[in-house]
Amino acid sequence: MPETVDGAEVLKSKRPSDSAFKQQRLPAWQPVLTAGTVLPAFFLIGILFIPIGALLLISSNSINEFVYDYTHCKPDNDNRTCAEIISASPDMNCRCNINFELEKDFLGKVYMYYGLTNYYQNHRRYVKSRDDDQLLGRLSSTPSSDCAPFAYVDDDEGKPIAPCGAIANSLFSDEFELHLVDGRPVPLLKTEIAWPSDRQIKFRNPEGDLRTALNGFKRPKAWRRELWELDLSNEENNGFQNEDLIVWMRTAALPTFRKLHRRIDHSDERFQEGLLKGNYSLSVTYSYSVTEFDGTKKFILSTTSLLGGKNPFLGFAYIVVGSVCFLLGIVLLIIHLKCSKSNGGISSVHQRSTSRP
Repeated sequence: MPETVDGAEVLKSKRPSDSAFKQQRLPAWQPVLTAGTVLPAFFLIGILFIPIGALLLISSNSINEFVYDYTHCKPDNDNRTCAEIISASPDMNCRCNINFELEKDFLGKVYMYYGLTNYYQNHRRYVKSRDDDQLLGRLSSTPSSDCAPFAYVDDDEGKPIAPCGAIANSLFSDEFELHLVDGRPVPLLKTEIAWPSDRQIKFRNPEGDLRTALNGFKRPKAWRRELWELDLSNEENNGFQNEDLIVWMRTAALPTFRKLHRRIDHSDERFQEGLLKGNYSLSVTYSYSVTEFDGTKKFILSTTSLLGGKNPFLGFAYIVVGSVCFLLGIVLLIIHLKCSKSNGGISSVHQRSTSRP
């Protein structure tokens, strides 16, 4: 309703108050881009970025890496590939042996990864298909609705799944054993492969005995082991705090990715310096099928540097950006020297000039 003053109606004004802020009269600085300011910026970016890119590229190339695609490996006693055997009988395991040679010494700490391609962990419904309260050990008979259709067992809707959701249900299940050519095993560590923040904050087991706490819950549909049996050699690496599960639950941003799987145990005197060049044998317990979506699986051995694993992209990106800026600087400098005009009139223009023609 309009306000009244001595019986007369006064319309309410929507005009902003007469302040410097609301009337946009605050002082401002607007740079005048000239050759003297722009050209040094281009040359400076080029001079800085090219050496940084070269250092990043040298650091990446210093990393030794061995990659083997084992998607279609075959068992010793069958002409079919393991992928064909698993597709025909999903409940079966297939074991294949792969002999390979390291052509260089892998000095320093060596890590084992598995790599997947054409696997879209970044799909919106897949990413949200989890129950974070459940992963923190706060079990409930009614899991989060985000877990559907992997929240309850099909044949018994009263039995919730733990851990629920599509991410946990699709947990990578292939197992690797690495041996020297003479058959001696290379010791592998299953711990300290996940981010410390994930291990210490985001994943917790319920209090008390894990098997008792999970009474009334079922394992995910695609799993063959119970949650408390994920690591039979280390009781502390079981349940929601199993590091293979934690690594898998951190979804990848791109459809081609690798995840850390094992660490070489360098406390063994044979491998204190790393993995020496020579012949090795890899035994794969093949149970994870990827051929249905035209995916591939890779086994990866790699060393690291201060900047992480092998990835030349960042080095190339710095070199390309630096080179483009440097070349643009040269081109603009030539244009400026040949075609420049005096900008004295521009520099004398003031933002608050009130001169009129």
